[in-house]
Amino acid sequence: MTTPATMLAPVIDADTYLDNVTACDHVVHLYERDDVFLDTLEGFVRGGFRGGETVVVIATPAHVYSLEHRLRMAGCSLNELRARGEYVALDAAQTLARFTVDGVPDESRFIGVIDSLLDEVQASGRRARAFGEMVALLWAEGNREGARRLEQMWNRVCHERGLSLLCAYPRTKAESIASFREVCSLHSHVIAA
Repeated sequence: MTTPATMLAPVIDADTYLDNVTACDHVVHLYERDDVFLDTLEGFVRGGFRGGETVVVIATPAHVYSLEHRLRMAGCSLNELRARGEYVALDAAQTLARFTVDGVPDESRFIGVIDSLLDEVQASGRRARAFGEMVALLWAEGNREGARRLEQMWNRVCHERGLSLLCAYPRTKAESIASFREVCSLHSHVIAA
């Protein structure tokens, strides 16, 4: 589905993206249904495993639970992947709390948290890809400025560390076209589903 809101970054098909993730990609998935979002997230994570990458998932507990159930059903041994440092799952709200001050993401704290995490997961020399849901939490609270700042910080990290990043925002009918324009302009590609 292509709308004026999604035209500020190239609109791509999820399957095409999942097969062609490159370093520094910062992609946003705008979704209306959780099952569609989870299909994309599962494909993104499994694509990382197939590509020999370390995968970091920073998501809500409900989404981590659903993702991990899907991965187990697909035959992924998450305990082995964790033990080898190839899969890390973190709680989005807890991670966000580590670098926000009065609801505003603090860049120096963010860099400290994320650099420490990426230093650890990239120590093996493996490329990393990450999914982050912290921006969606800020957005859902109505903290548009906080979400925008966090997206900008992620852009810098993607370019400095060669990180591929997938973000996701649930779409509601109440969201304005202008709101989605702003979100899309902060990403390299948009998956609209």
